[in-house]
Amino acid sequence: MSRMNSRLNVVARTALAGALLGLCVTAQAAEPVRLALIEGLSGPFANAGEAVARNLAWAIERVNARGGVKLPGGARPLELVRMDSKGSTEEALALLRAATDQAVPVVMQGNSSAVAAALVEALNRHNAREPQRRALFLNYAAVDPVLTNEKCSPWHFRFDAHADMRLSALVDVLQQDSALRSIYLIGQDYSFGQHVLKRGREMIAARRPDIRIAGEELHPVGRIKDFLPYATKIKASGAQAVLTGNWGNDLTLLIKAAREVGFEGRFYTFYGNALGVPATLGESGAGRVLAVAEWHPNAGDKASDALVRSFRQRFPKPQDDYLHLRMQVMVEMLAQAIERAGSLDATAVARALSGARFDGRALGGLGAGRMRAADHQFIQPLYVSTMQKAGSEGVRFDVEGSGYGFRTVRYLEPDQTAQPHSCKMAPI
Repeated sequence: MSRMNSRLNVVARTALAGALLGLCVTAQAAEPVRLALIEGLSGPFANAGEAVARNLAWAIERVNARGGVKLPGGARPLELVRMDSKGSTEEALALLRAATDQAVPVVMQGNSSAVAAALVEALNRHNAREPQRRALFLNYAAVDPVLTNEKCSPWHFRFDAHADMRLSALVDVLQQDSALRSIYLIGQDYSFGQHVLKRGREMIAARRPDIRIAGEELHPVGRIKDFLPYATKIKASGAQAVLTGNWGNDLTLLIKAAREVGFEGRFYTFYGNALGVPATLGESGAGRVLAVAEWHPNAGDKASDALVRSFRQRFPKPQDDYLHLRMQVMVEMLAQAIERAGSLDATAVARALSGARFDGRALGGLGAGRMRAADHQFIQPLYVSTMQKAGSEGVRFDVEGSGYGFRTVRYLEPDQTAQPHSCKMAPI
């Protein structure tokens, strides 16, 4: 009997040890995969930063709801780590160092091409110096073309269409306006804004040489509170339209000032479809504000409508209504690349992501495109849309509870948006 009890005790201890081991393995497998968001979450563009954070949080929630990312040691959830750069390049670089010191495998940023360029250079140096703690940089909004041309990096992947791709789509629409004879160019005074004015002038000259550039101006980024002097100059120039890459409050305040001085021309914008612009303009913006993006809420099928409704259920406040498909695609493609790599090793994940195609199934068929291996530029469709009253033809959804939404006026297939590149990708 005692021998039997002894045997039972051994069995019990073995079972207990196995259970504890299983718990340890489960706990280890459940350790989150941290994704660092390095963005201005306070300061002049805090609204833009928080809008990004909501999009990424929602995308991560969706991945986690289906069990997280599958790895050889077991599925692991994703975790968004918010890191507030306050819109400062120096602060962003300090946060990058903090993230890599903690072996965070992925950093994400987008609301400033100048910050993105600094992060790419710093990450290149870090990854060369510390191959055991390499990280990837996923870019959802920094659109200076140099980032996938002269300054391309094997560690950087851009999920937004770059400035020349967006500009080309806008100018496609602009050149069809036979009544347009003069246009004013205005932008933020840093690498991206400077590029938009330079290339905008060149594209207009090439496609519509009869259009006069009525004025051209760069202004400080995030520091102008009163755009009335700029709006007054635009109206006095006789321009019939404005072309701008402005974003965040620099766009909202510019368009608001133009309305106040009585400027009645069109605005050809990169980002005029959200973050306060429709709510600020109301009826005065209908038919006058155009925007370009990879998608918009009235793009037009059941999957698109379902995505909008689902996002609004998650974030019901009108001021939180800022949904961008590319940010959802970015997280989905990252999750798929990690699973294909079977590892969090940055080199393995970079190789899995480079050249990857996204079929859109994870998003109901939306967002299909490819990450071009040669320069790490995501090739996807583009829509040019115009602001119109909700309920009018093609406008089922408004934006930010404003009563106004956007209707497609030009759609470009992925192959129509692709442009040549000058990237000489370094091997990894």
